[in-house]
Amino acid sequence: MSVVFYDVKHRTKVTLDDSKVCKTSYSSTTKSDAVRTRYAFRGKLDDGRNVTKFCSKADWDAKNVPLE
Repeated sequence: MSVVFYDVKHRTKVTLDDSKVCKTSYSSTTKSDAVRTRYAFRGKLDDGRNVTKFCSKADWDAKNVPLE
């Protein structure tokens, strides 16, 4: 399997193998003190730059990649 990211610098789509992808979550607190969690895949390009793709919790749970 692979994940498609968007490379902002070159304005193209980049496909990375699962070996170069990990999953992470970002938590923040809203003004009403509710905790909001966003889920994402992070990858590293060949030139060392990082790319991020936000996804749903279902996609995040289904993907078997290491947790960052």
